This record gives sequence, structure tokens and C-alpha cells, in this order.
Amino acid sequence: MTIELINQKLAEFIVTKILAQPKRILRTDEALITGGVIDSFSLIDLALFVEDNFGVRIADSELNSSTFDSLDQLSALIVSRQAK
Repeated sequence: MTIELINQKLAEFIVTKILAQPKRILRTDEALITGGVIDSFSLIDLALFVEDNFGVRIADSELNSSTFDSLDQLSALIVSRQAK
């Protein structure tokens, strides 16, 4: 799966299920956590979505802005885990 497709699936989940703003456009470099787009509760939902839909494991210690602060960061993590 390409990074572009992963970004698209992540963005769709965030805007429809977390934000309930399906017409919102998320940039791939937009700050999700530090920018206040998602909160700590939503972060758990996003992590579960990633694990269920991309077949990768996310450690609790990775649920932070160093790993999850943009679609680009998250997609890179998913791709690196899928390559193993």
C-alpha cells in the first residue's frame, strides 16, 4: 500500500469518525496533536484503527506527538512496520 493511500485512509477516518466533519481537508503535514485537531481520547481510537486496518502494532509508548502528530509521520510508521 502506498503512503498516499495510507494518508487518504487515515484522513478519511479522522475527519469522519473522530472530527465528524467529513468535508474537512487534512494536510498530510498538519499537526494533529500539537495543533489540537485530535485529543488523547481520539488518539486511542486512531491507534486502534491503524492496528485493525493496517495490521501493525502500536506500542502505548508511541501514542504521542513524536509518532502521531501528522499523517506523514503515521504513514511512515505504518510503512516501516509493514515492511518487516
